Parts: sequence; structure tokens; C-alpha cells
Amino acid sequence: MQDFFSLTPDAVLGAVEQALDPSGQVRATGRCFAHASMENRVYEIELEEPLPQLGNRIIAKFYRPGRWSEAALWEEHSFLRELAEAEVPVVAPIELAGADRSTLHKTDFGVFFSIFPKASGRVQEELSDEQLLQVGRLLARLHNVGASRPAPHRPRLIPNDYLEPALAHLSASGLIDPQLQSRYERAVRTLMALATPLWDSLPLHRVHGDCHGGNLLWQASGPVFLDFDDLMMAPAVQDLWMVIRGRDRDAQQQRQTILEGYEQLRSFDHRSLRLIEALRGLRMVHYAGWVARRYADPIFQRTFPDFPSHSHWADETAGIEEQIALLQTSLMEQSCHVF
Repeated sequence: MQDFFSLTPDAVLGAVEQALDPSGQVRATGRCFAHASMENRVYEIELEEPLPQLGNRIIAKFYRPGRWSEAALWEEHSFLRELAEAEVPVVAPIELAGADRSTLHKTDFGVFFSIFPKASGRVQEELSDEQLLQVGRLLARLHNVGASRPAPHRPRLIPNDYLEPALAHLSASGLIDPQLQSRYERAVRTLMALATPLWDSLPLHRVHGDCHGGNLLWQASGPVFLDFDDLMMAPAVQDLWMVIRGRDRDAQQQRQTILEGYEQLRSFDHRSLRLIEALRGLRMVHYAGWVARRYADPIFQRTFPDFPSHSHWADETAGIEEQIALLQTSLMEQSCHVF
């Protein structure tokens, strides 16, 4: 973590200039704008002279030390390269003109980073039916590429693999209110037990992993997928429900519209829709574990000041228990349909 605090503006600009051109011919103006990002450090950097096909503004992403291995970072870059070659709209890291055409670089103090072109566009809150169909078709193309090879150094989104590390860290962190810790841990283990059978016989393949609306940048031609930092091996439904996260009738209809577009290009196992509430619960626990692991970072303490409080953990526990009730109801309904 100390290495992350070494990312002063001078260190950032120096690392980027060296990566862009070791001979020193490419220079930054000194204008360096930090983008909102808690997990990594992301900067927009202005160059003195525009570069071919890049212009004079680029994005530099510095990866949080200790989160991903070098092999896992290469898997992200490999997936982005494959998607770009398949003409799936993504923002892929720049291959620089060195001997190895590298997209992954390292600062003198050991922090991995990559350089991306700046992509313009806007985040859209409400999507029309035609836009939902377009998202569905693009997700199908993304998953066609994702299913072509595995990512062994990336997480597998299955209940036990995903929840056990998060729960272990939360339990040892001292951040859960002591009055609620046993109840919370019991709820997470009940969620895990209910969710696990739902994964039987469902294939896992590479997916975006965090495909919420903020990671879809809309341009005139349609959406561009951003930020594959959470690339994982998961059921296809993970990307689908992240685009439309509600559970009301409108959300269900919007997901059906996405699926209509998806199935124009790729088959979809509709049994996996029953995973959505389980995936919602898994994400809640994983997110809490992520905050706990990062809580020594001052930015997390400022952003989540109530994280150790009784009221926060009362809400977290009630939220997991709500997911359990929804899963139990769903399983009961499925059992009634069988008979």
C-alpha cells in the first residue's frame, strides 16, 4: 500500500512519459487530472504534442498493489485485445512501440500501470428498447469471445469461492459490530448453502464482471464497454443482471428485452435467471469484504465513515436475510412447479 502513496504527480507523469517514449521525446504538459476511482488510481494526462490516433490526452491506470498478480493483469489485457480484434466496442490498453509491444508497465517503485486512449461519450441512466437490444447483442458477442478460452488467474464466481474469503476477512477485521457478528456470519453461511445448488451444471466463462451502467459509455454508434478490472469466470447472467439491477416488473421486462437481443447471436440458459437474487446477495457480501480489506486506506475511511457502526451492520444483516427469504420463496415455488 505504501507504494500507492508514492504516486505523486511527478511520479505519475514521469512513469507515463517513460512508457510512451523512453527516448524522452514525448512530454506531458504537467496537467494531470485524477478520475474518480477507489480501487485503482486513474489519471487523465495532457501531452505537449498529440500522438497519432491518440490525440494529446491519454488515460493512465495504476493498479492497486497486491490485488491482482501480473498473470491476472495479463489476462485482462488479453481479453481486451481479443474483444477489440472481434470488433466488440471496448477501450483497450495501448500497445507501445517497444520490442515486446507491451501494454503493461511498472513504475520504478513497483506499481503496475497501463495507458489507454481517452474515450468520449456519456453514461445513460435510462435505456430505450432499441438500446437494450443493442446491449444484448453486444453482450452476446462479448461472451462468445469470453467462452473461447479460460482465465485461470481470475476469480470464479461461485458461492463458496466468492464468499469464503470475504467472510473470513470480515470476521477477522474487527469492523463488524460485535452484537451482530454471529447473526451476520450465520446469514452469510445460510445464503451460501442456499445458493450453491443453483450453480449445478451451469458453465462459467470470462465475463465483464462489473457491467453496471457506469461502465457503459454511450457514443453515437452505441455503447462502449469500460473497465474490465473485475474480469472473472462466471455464469453469463452476471453481466445481464448488472446492467439492469432492479427486481420489479419493469426491470424484469428490460432484462427480457436484453435477452431478446442476446439470443439473436448466442444461446442463453434461462435457468440461470434464478441466480439473480443469489448473485445480488453474493455481491453484497463481497462488497462488504472489499471495503473491509481497504479500510486502512484513508479514502475508504472518508467514503464509508459509518462502516463499523451498529446501524450499518444492522442494515447489512437485514439485507442478507432479505436475500435468503427471496431465495427460499423461489426454491419453494420451483419445487411446487416440479410436482
